[in-house]
Amino acid sequence: MPWNPEVYNQYKEIRYKPFYDLSDLLIDDHQSKAVDVGCGTGEQTLLLSQKFKHTSFLGIDSSTEMLSEAKELSNDRLSFKQQDIESFVADESRWDLIFSNAALQWVDDHNKLFPALISKLNRDGQFAVQMPMQKDNTLNMLLDQLVQAEPFQKELDGFRRLSPVLTLDEYTQILFDNGLSDINISIRTYPIIAETAKDLYDFISGSTLVPYMERLDDKKQALLQDSFIALIEDHYERFPAIYPFKRILMYGVKR
Repeated sequence: MPWNPEVYNQYKEIRYKPFYDLSDLLIDDHQSKAVDVGCGTGEQTLLLSQKFKHTSFLGIDSSTEMLSEAKELSNDRLSFKQQDIESFVADESRWDLIFSNAALQWVDDHNKLFPALISKLNRDGQFAVQMPMQKDNTLNMLLDQLVQAEPFQKELDGFRRLSPVLTLDEYTQILFDNGLSDINISIRTYPIIAETAKDLYDFISGSTLVPYMERLDDKKQALLQDSFIALIEDHYERFPAIYPFKRILMYGVKR
C-alpha cells in the first residue's frame, strides 16, 4: 500500500500549522544550500524556497507517489530527488540548513540518527525538525492496542510500528552534545475537532496506518478500518470530539 498524496492532504490545513511554526524559527542568514528531508509532495519545500530567496533547496523523499507531484514544482532554486533518509545520512553532502517536517519519526534509533544529521551541517548551519509525539497521542495508543489483539496480531505476524521518538530532555541533550547552540525545543498541541470517529480515522489513515495496511489484504484492511473506528467511538464519550495532537519542534545552530 503506497503513500497516497490525496489521502495525506485531506488534512493539509492541520498538517501545515506545525510547518509554519517550525519555519518561523529559521533565520534568513543567506544560507546557500538547504535540504528538506522527507519533503512529501514538495509544497512545503516550495514555500521555504519562496521565503528564503538566496537559498537553493533540495527536497528528498523515498515515495515515488509523493515525488510525482513534487517534481512539477521544480525551478532554478528548487529540485527534488528520490532518496531515503538512511542513504541521505550516509552520503557526504553538507548543508547550511537541514529541515524536516514530520518525517524523521519513520527512522529508527534517534540516538544515532540525530548526531549523524547534525554532522552534515556546515558552520553556522541551521537544524530544524518537527515530529508527532506518537507515544503520547491517543490515536497511536489505540492503534497499538488494536494491532496487538486478535485477529490482527496473527494477520500482521506480530508486527508493531513502535515510535522511535525520544523525550524533550533527550533531544535537548543530543543537540547540545553535538555542537548546536541557540537551542529551541518545545512540545506543542494542535487540537483537531472531529465530528465523527471516521474523521479521526481518516486523519491517521494517510500516515501511521500505512505500514499496517500494506501488510493486509483488502478484506483484512476493511476489518482493521471498521475495528479501529469502533475503538475510537468507544474511547470518546461524545462527538464532536477534540483530539489534542502533540508534536515536538526543535531548532539549533551549528557553531
